[in-house]
Amino acid sequence: MKNTPLARLRGRSVSAPRARLWGKLELAMPGQMKDRVALQAVEDAEARGELRPGGVIAESSSGTMAEGLARVGSLKGYRVIIVTDPRMDTTAAAKLRALGAELEIVDTYHPEGGWQYSRLQRLREVLARNPGAFWPRQYDTPSNPNAYVNHLSQELLEALGSNLAAVVGTVGSGGSLSGTAAALRQRLPDIRIVAVDAVGSVQFNQPNLKRLQSGHGNSIIAGNINYRVMDEAHWLSDGEVFSGCWELARREGIFAGGSSGAAYIVASWIAEQYGPDRDVVVILPDRGDRYAETIYSQDYLAKHGLVGIEAAAQPQRIRYGVDVAERWSWAPLPHDGSVPYHAADAILSGHLTRELGLE
Repeated sequence: MKNTPLARLRGRSVSAPRARLWGKLELAMPGQMKDRVALQAVEDAEARGELRPGGVIAESSSGTMAEGLARVGSLKGYRVIIVTDPRMDTTAAAKLRALGAELEIVDTYHPEGGWQYSRLQRLREVLARNPGAFWPRQYDTPSNPNAYVNHLSQELLEALGSNLAAVVGTVGSGGSLSGTAAALRQRLPDIRIVAVDAVGSVQFNQPNLKRLQSGHGNSIIAGNINYRVMDEAHWLSDGEVFSGCWELARREGIFAGGSSGAAYIVASWIAEQYGPDRDVVVILPDRGDRYAETIYSQDYLAKHGLVGIEAAAQPQRIRYGVDVAERWSWAPLPHDGSVPYHAADAILSGHLTRELGLE
């Protein structure tokens, strides 16, 4: 679950990177990036006595956390129940079932809390049917960021040391970038941490809109997000991200998912801003196999009017918490307190948990 490859990248065709651009291939793990979190969460629960031999693990996930838990559960002999939504494709569902996981698929999109809200409502039912089941709480568990504090950050420091100028990563459940950034800042206080989000995601004070991107972006605010260790936020639209995936495949030979395509677009631009003696790392968390019928389907792109949409060579700067991002945009995070990190009416994962009676 560690020492994933660090691959040298050329950057996008419309960019001119001067710094050395590296892709941290978290997607090379058997179940992709969330393998780290799944193992950490399960082992932490075992140490606390919350998870005993033959126990049940139940979690809400539409992405790689589901596969990570299914794999760890299979190897350790636990029953795993995954609550998911229609964005999970047939390949991912087949993998989960092959690993022994049981799937509960919701069919209603909540107008305010999105798929996450609907999944947590179903999860409450699953936990009620399985007293004593362990819920990893991927959005609100210290195990999530700690999985990266103990491993990923150290791998980057060992490989690149003080030449590391910036790290670019997407934000979903909040743990990977928050944990990595917090650990790196202890050794490199001036390192630049760049958060990548989706247009229509509420995580960085934007309105909640229905979107096709999955794996990053959110309709709720995860408790794991540590805004103070991040320097800036970028938002990209569905079409821009999907075209970024195609470009990542054709220019770098990496067949990756939406989170990787989004981060690749941003990292190529970030690398332009440093000299050739510095290093910029982009975290690539997900493979493209589960997106064969969506991101990599021309029929799907045409159906949603996304054919021919590409990200520009550079983003548009907007005012954090004031302007609405419609295409690739960015803003520095307001650490002076002048603007809240997220809107006051945004749903917090911890509050939602209590509202649904899951505490």
